[in-house]
Amino acid sequence: MSRSSTVDLVVVGLGYVGLPLARSAAAAGLKVVGLDRSRRVVDGLNTGRSHVDDITDTEVRAMLEQGFEAVDRADVIAGAAAVVVCVPTPLTDHGAPDLGAVHAAVDDIAAHLTAGTLVVLESTTYPGTTDEVVRPRLEAGGLRVGIDFHLAFSPERIDPGNASFGLENTPKVVGGITADCTKAARALYERFVHRVVEAKGTREAEMAKLLENTYRHVNIALVNEMSMFCREIGVDLWDAIRCASTKPFGFAPFFPGPGVGGHCIPIDPNYLSYKVRSLGIPFRFVELAQEINQRMPVHVVNRAADLLNDQGKAVRGSRVLLLGVTYKPDISDQRESPALAVAENLLARGAELVYFDPRVEDWRVAGAPVERAEDYLAAAETADLTVLLQPHREIDLDELADRARALFDTRGKSADHPRVVKL
Repeated sequence: MSRSSTVDLVVVGLGYVGLPLARSAAAAGLKVVGLDRSRRVVDGLNTGRSHVDDITDTEVRAMLEQGFEAVDRADVIAGAAAVVVCVPTPLTDHGAPDLGAVHAAVDDIAAHLTAGTLVVLESTTYPGTTDEVVRPRLEAGGLRVGIDFHLAFSPERIDPGNASFGLENTPKVVGGITADCTKAARALYERFVHRVVEAKGTREAEMAKLLENTYRHVNIALVNEMSMFCREIGVDLWDAIRCASTKPFGFAPFFPGPGVGGHCIPIDPNYLSYKVRSLGIPFRFVELAQEINQRMPVHVVNRAADLLNDQGKAVRGSRVLLLGVTYKPDISDQRESPALAVAENLLARGAELVYFDPRVEDWRVAGAPVERAEDYLAAAETADLTVLLQPHREIDLDELADRARALFDTRGKSADHPRVVKL
């Protein structure tokens, strides 16, 4: 299955997964074209502007010098040796998998698919999607997988804001429809990833991604539930976790918080439970974890109400400062951030909200703007309660503890202090 092509790789979807992939491939000498339906994204990248936290404008300009180009025309696929799909796979309003972006991307590929092309799906999905959804659409034009073109799944493992592990030094799992498909995908990724791990097939590769994040989801739920009763029995859970973490085997630390957020943990386990439920089998572990993690924002608000009550104040009319409204520290991504649910519950109880986040200039809750503090330390001095939701590096926790009237640390990052209470 040999071919000549003008483009080594087309990356479909230039978000937090696709853009780092395009950057790494371009840096390795591949001729890379990025395909995205957003004209704003395409125009920004072609003028050297990044819209992704982990990619700087300087890195985008370097990509352009290496021959990278962003387009919104699917016909570029016809000249590509490989096409990798990195589009979002969110949930519908009813909690079911939303594969609309995958369907659209696959339709574009099918319309321009030529013999010899390698197609890889990286978007998180339930086991069977590559073989049962993607494959029939690509074969509808007469080309046969494993004979005329290759098809594989390789789960993305991007961790936004992680300074230690990026695409190149995080092992890449690949699983093809056939053994030759797996080898073709491996050959592509080995050009810019240090280690490639072969899965038995596409279903195993799809399951690997869901297993990774379901493992985290369940264990976060475990410590979140523990946090709800440890205070009642006089146990410092953070110190217990610190002590347990000294065991060199059989334990991995997880930490409680105001809820789970981002593109993976709140969403990926639902893809697995959706597949399991379609078989008529209950998936109690995941459903229970989802229930626990989803009620953490309400738990945070109830704790906040208790802390205000200790001061002789009601939630209604109290000024509450929320620090950090993104889903994880040191990034601007707000997807599925528990801060939104915390804010909605506080507003429903009559609190007067103000927020500070060095990476979020404008924040809206229920369609209405929330006041933004320019000086978080000064705001903490006047707020009845300050709630730390994300410990961005710009927030001086020691100074905050000294100046806040009362500090509720939902992340356990503050040192012990008379005015600090941890979740």
